[in-house]
Amino acid sequence: MEILVIAAIIIGFYMAWNIGANDVANSMADAVGSKALTIFWAVVLAGVCNFFGAVLVGSHVTDTVRTGIIDTQAFTHDPRMLAHGMVCAMLAAAVWLNLASYFGMPVSTTHSIIGAIIGFGILQAGLGQIHWGKLGQIVASWFISPLVGGITAFVIFRLISRHILSVEKPAVAARKGVPICTFFTFAILILAVIYKGLENLHLNLDAPRAIGFSILGGLSAAGVAVLFARRNRKSDDDLPIEQQLMQVERTFAVLVIITSCTVAFAHGANDVANAIGPLAAVAEIVKTNTVPGEVPVSMRYLVLGGVGIAIGLATFGYRVMRLVGTKVTEITPSRGVAADLAGMMTVLACSKMGLPVSTTHTLVGAIIGVGLARGITAVDRKIVGSIFVSWIVTIPIAALLTILLYLLGKWLFW
Repeated sequence: MEILVIAAIIIGFYMAWNIGANDVANSMADAVGSKALTIFWAVVLAGVCNFFGAVLVGSHVTDTVRTGIIDTQAFTHDPRMLAHGMVCAMLAAAVWLNLASYFGMPVSTTHSIIGAIIGFGILQAGLGQIHWGKLGQIVASWFISPLVGGITAFVIFRLISRHILSVEKPAVAARKGVPICTFFTFAILILAVIYKGLENLHLNLDAPRAIGFSILGGLSAAGVAVLFARRNRKSDDDLPIEQQLMQVERTFAVLVIITSCTVAFAHGANDVANAIGPLAAVAEIVKTNTVPGEVPVSMRYLVLGGVGIAIGLATFGYRVMRLVGTKVTEITPSRGVAADLAGMMTVLACSKMGLPVSTTHTLVGAIIGVGLARGITAVDRKIVGSIFVSWIVTIPIAALLTILLYLLGKWLFW
């Protein structure tokens, strides 16, 4: 095996490790912040969900360059130049993610690899080969996804608060309201998995069938919730309101664990391509000495990515989980459910409209939204400001790192 492919495999694993440490860790932030799960169990569950998402439904075909951000035809005269650039882009994106994870900053892995590819493209192909319209959509998503996610989470939590948490007898209201919450939770989860988490299986379900499956799943889950609600003793209705609220939150804790696991599964299915996509492209270029449009991804690469993501989550993911789940605002299970639902709804809607939004940005925006539902003072504005800065600098830092690494590699190796 050629040394360039070996280097790509090692760097691809390092990239997957950092995806697990940063992007995937966001999926469990609500469960950890609400104390529905300890960090240990959050790491275990997220690791399992991500691995199976990556291996079972991770993309088996990937674009040579993620999202078509640069014109690959500029490298047809020297395909190995593109391979060198992809290796440097992976390493640059991974290094940036590693730094962000160290400081607990949640950044987008997709935007990191895009920024890295832009840096290489500008250096070797020129500004004219960059698809600036695509880049403009990505920049717009920095504002669209957290804003929409935040507004949606704000509305959902206010509804939960008004109709369940703030009434005279929350236990009574929960027996009526929790099954409704369960219906929408599972209906949205199933729809999100069909459209987002399982898109690589090419199920090709039309909208009516997908919505039908989602409604049936939601109704089934709601029926189970009704049965459990009836098992609650009616004598609990006369308990002090603090104890009633604790019981209600314990019910929402189950939902927030389920929603977090589903988000983790979708992360593994979609984000593994950020690690093994460039790796597969490098291997194909070295094998054929051409610039392919699409590249087959072998199962061994998917397993490599899945293992890397799981290890990254287990070894370094607690930093991002802790910051997003506990530092931005105080999270309870009911707030966590609102944030996860808002995040999935926003990503699902934007994906169907073709808008390139980041799951990380959307989830963080949703957590801010549930915090703002209790007033501006409930949100740590200093932490939020530092998170926004990390988002803005991701693309330029990844681009500059790629340029430096490529120039260094050109001087030392090629």
